[in-house]
Amino acid sequence: MDGLVLEESRQDLDSGDWTECVRELRAELTQLRDEVATLRRENLELRQQVGYWKGMHARAVERIAVLEQENEQLGGENRRLQQQLFGKKSEKQSCADRSNQLEGFDDKDSSALPGPKKKQRGPRRRDFSHLPTQEQVVELPATERLCPTCSKPFAVMTDTEDSEQIEIEVKAHRRVIRRRRYRKTCTCPGCQTITAPAPAKLIPKSLLGTSVWVEVLLAKYFNHQPTERLLASWDLLGLDLAASTVNAGLQRLQPLFTPLYEAVRERNRLSAYQQADETRWLVFVEKEGKQGHRWWLWVFNGEDTVVYVLDPYRSHDVPEGHFTAGIGVVLMVDRLASYKAMAPVKAGLIVLAFCWAHVRRDFIALAKGFPELKPWAIDWLKLIRQAYRCNRERVQHEDPTPAFATADAKLRQVMDEMKAQAAEQVAQVQLRLPCRKVLLSLQEHWTGLTRFVEDARIPMDNNASERSLRGAALGRKNYYGSGAVWSGHLAMMLFSVFATLQKWAINPRRWLRWYLDACAAAGGQAPSDLQPFLPWNLSQEQRRTMVNSISLPDGGETPDSS
Repeated sequence: MDGLVLEESRQDLDSGDWTECVRELRAELTQLRDEVATLRRENLELRQQVGYWKGMHARAVERIAVLEQENEQLGGENRRLQQQLFGKKSEKQSCADRSNQLEGFDDKDSSALPGPKKKQRGPRRRDFSHLPTQEQVVELPATERLCPTCSKPFAVMTDTEDSEQIEIEVKAHRRVIRRRRYRKTCTCPGCQTITAPAPAKLIPKSLLGTSVWVEVLLAKYFNHQPTERLLASWDLLGLDLAASTVNAGLQRLQPLFTPLYEAVRERNRLSAYQQADETRWLVFVEKEGKQGHRWWLWVFNGEDTVVYVLDPYRSHDVPEGHFTAGIGVVLMVDRLASYKAMAPVKAGLIVLAFCWAHVRRDFIALAKGFPELKPWAIDWLKLIRQAYRCNRERVQHEDPTPAFATADAKLRQVMDEMKAQAAEQVAQVQLRLPCRKVLLSLQEHWTGLTRFVEDARIPMDNNASERSLRGAALGRKNYYGSGAVWSGHLAMMLFSVFATLQKWAINPRRWLRWYLDACAAAGGQAPSDLQPFLPWNLSQEQRRTMVNSISLPDGGETPDSS
């Protein structure tokens, strides 16, 4: 049977049907190849899609991680701002509650030896013997000077029981000037009646005398008191002055201080070591190309002068324009980018030294914004405190001395430890982003932060320049700034003059009266020769008459007393 079927199949093939079979097989093979190619294309597309979606997923995961870090950072910033806005205010609390302190971190000297502490001396009693005296004799009534038994009178003794009280009496008065006139007693032709000359006036034809303008300038630019408040206090004394009268007078006084300000600025530019800082100052004028009224008050704190500069902008052009070209300066600043962008800095003429107080605030802000990172921040704060202490000990000794060398070695050891610890922690992958940002900023500014190590004359922070801006900040709070450009420039000039006088321990009231009297004698103009009025040109006798005993602590020295 099988042989019969095989034979039939051979007959079919021999008959030519095998050609059709091959064709069908080839067609099926082609179809299978097409299906395989389609499947391969689909497989390739799916693989490509898998790779695409894997990449998208990886980017999404990275983005989520970045957003989580940003959210964490914003959460910490929000907590810090909440603390700043609604937390304890430094004006109402003790110094331990100030914003630059951290709860849980004792900033007192833990290295002090145990045992009973030395009793600190109280403040020295002030001496008022230089004040003029007015004697007042107090007597008993005649009826009380009798013996209660026999009614015989008591005899007056030569000695008295004395005591003192300090009194201040402020009063406004009119100075009536009567100029004598003289008629001739001869018959000479051309001889006529003569009159005594009029006293000098600071502002010609003005009713207000020099003493009034001294009080106005001191109240507004030294004590930072609003003009309206000053005039209200004078009104209680019976002197009713209009604010417009005072403002017009201040505008006429501005040219008197312009050459004085330029002289202070020229000397300030020669200081080899300076500090700089800036704060906002409102000037309520419309300036083309500028939105809003926020201007900037810059301060440059030199060795024996202080200069303020008012400018609409916070750009590097302001400090760059202040310094004299070609003169090298070591400038202590914060980390504002404007200082780094100055051309003299890039050329190496101005060397920037950065402030450790700002670095310290970074760690305090981090601890307040991220409570879980407080132990990490406290460890760094202890290192910074140790550096401050070593540097304080170092500057108490002369270089070179064995004591200076010992303190210098301790300081360098602390700074090396700090640098190594920062590098080690930054290299850790698990380091939190807020910590990493603070340490990267520390490493970026490390060269400027350590300039004080090589030169002990450079301070560790720019707190002196920040203190110089406290008065301006108080004025900004009390009278909001300046209503005109000339008013802002007058404030800038007088801030500079008064701050420089304080550096020389000169009483600003005495000096200002002396200078304004000289301006009045010059016909309401600045003296032609300003040199005698500059603080560094005063003689020893002049300095003794104008010294401000309150501005210097015990053992304090003026810039030239050495």
